[in-house]
Amino acid sequence: MPALPNRRPLPGRLSWLLLAPLALLGAAAGCSQQRQPVNSSEEVFEGQNFRVVSIDLKREALSLHWKNPESGEPYANINALRQWGMSHGRRMLFAANAGIYDRQFAPLGLHVEAGKTVVPLNLAHGNPASGNFSLLPNGVFAIYPDGHAAVHTSAQFKAEGKPAQWATQSGPMLVIDGKLNDQFIDDSNSLKWRSGVCAKTPHEVVFVVSEAPVNFHTFARLFKDELGCRNALYLDGTISQFYVDGEGYAGAPTFMVKPYAGIFAVFAQPTP
Repeated sequence: MPALPNRRPLPGRLSWLLLAPLALLGAAAGCSQQRQPVNSSEEVFEGQNFRVVSIDLKREALSLHWKNPESGEPYANINALRQWGMSHGRRMLFAANAGIYDRQFAPLGLHVEAGKTVVPLNLAHGNPASGNFSLLPNGVFAIYPDGHAAVHTSAQFKAEGKPAQWATQSGPMLVIDGKLNDQFIDDSNSLKWRSGVCAKTPHEVVFVVSEAPVNFHTFARLFKDELGCRNALYLDGTISQFYVDGEGYAGAPTFMVKPYAGIFAVFAQPTP
């Protein structure tokens, strides 16, 4: 019987056969990372721990909520809004308390939901000793109908005159045009859990909550020096918490939390 010819597999084809499953797994992993709806991380700045959440507004819808549209009652806490979402087939991916409110648990300043101004811009100059909202300048975090976000001082927001789709007013401003608010004291002993927000780019929103009490100066420098935000707004302190799907809550201890007047949220987009 004649000897069979010595056949060798084609190197290219063999390599493809061996590597194709690995390539598919790698592609799937890459898609999984790219599809991560909310980028949540723990950052350490000057020995303090902070929860930092970045949201790409080109891919995710960030909205603001105060009252249940069906009952007219305030949600008051993140879990109530989360339960409302679940009852409507919407999974909450992220939530954070919005701006400062008054003694009646109503927003103290501008509050805009779905293009409707629920509470108007507040330009009253109060006594800074009576609350952080009066520690000027205060400011507005807004998302506009075209999908871009920005943080402005309240005066700048009024002068610009553009209607917002979603907006909250709070104070004080942490960073203004790349500079720290000059009212902050480096070694201040006023330490509280604090939360804030900036629009790092027109479509990248960054929320931060401290994992332990911190002063304004350190908190503002985190936004300016570590995160590179040119304008950043303080949201609230002592009661501030974030919720991240799969990670739970970060920020102030639960026993410190009081009812909120506004809650930012990202819900998973409905499956087609």
